[in-house]
Amino acid sequence: MPESRRGQMDSTEELVRLVAIQIRLGLPNQTQAILELSRAGFGPTRIAELLGTSPATAKVTIAKARKKGASSG
Repeated sequence: MPESRRGQMDSTEELVRLVAIQIRLGLPNQTQAILELSRAGFGPTRIAELLGTSPATAKVTIAKARKKGASSG
């Protein structure tokens, strides 16, 4: 990959991480941040990377929210 392309990817990654931090700081807890990032289309592994948690935590949080949503609808 050309050098300029690699630099662009690094900048994109930085922006994604900054947005994830903003989401986390703007929400009352990690659960809400996980759910917001999931709604934005991120998968559990990526959410875990961005929030500094485990993929299992993200998966369980998302699964519980889906189950709760299905039972309340």
